[in-house]
Amino acid sequence: MSGAKGLTRQQMADRVAREFQDGWIVNLGVGIPTMCSNTDIGGRDITYHSENGVIGYGGIAPEGQEDMNLVNAGGQNVTLKPGAAVVHHADSFGVIRGGRIDATVMGAYQVSMTGDFANWKLKGQKGGGIGGAMDLAACAKRVFIILEHVTRDGLPRLVTECDLPVTARAVVTLAMTNYGLFEPTGSGFRLREIAPGLTVAEIRARTGGTLVVADGLNEIATT
Repeated sequence: MSGAKGLTRQQMADRVAREFQDGWIVNLGVGIPTMCSNTDIGGRDITYHSENGVIGYGGIAPEGQEDMNLVNAGGQNVTLKPGAAVVHHADSFGVIRGGRIDATVMGAYQVSMTGDFANWKLKGQKGGGIGGAMDLAACAKRVFIILEHVTRDGLPRLVTECDLPVTARAVVTLAMTNYGLFEPTGSGFRLREIAPGLTVAEIRARTGGTLVVADGLNEIATT
């Protein structure tokens, strides 16, 4: 690999947020996905949904302006947009299970070529809880995953087949890594956009599965 590490976490979130369309209700999961609410998406009206019952929130609250009772799924203090609501946990899951989520953005340990993903338990880990991930995976219209392309040990997170406990099968719409934007096709990963400073050869060497390059491959805009 070159010395480049690809995109920052906020840049990964920014690229996924650019997929959101006007009027969507979007659930943001713990970790990098919560950063999507910081992205400037112009005049599009997006309703951000958090499992804990905050519906219609905005970006992370500036330092000194935090409301300690107002947090997203990751426990970060957030702001509210006009028309926002704070609802009971059961009502929040009613929105999910009612099929009203246009897209959910979650983190994961692995994504497979067939669109399976694993995000709740590592090998050898005792216990663990799948939380609302299974409801979101089953009921959201689109599943976007944001994850680092490789583990700390340099192993690929985009794999032929998940070898960790699977959260859901054949549901991933797009997988965003610090190396690029990928689409599971069933027989491989289609590289739709590439991070600045990286080459296709470098990405192929760190991808555990068949890599297909989209026609007219574009570089991801970072500004």
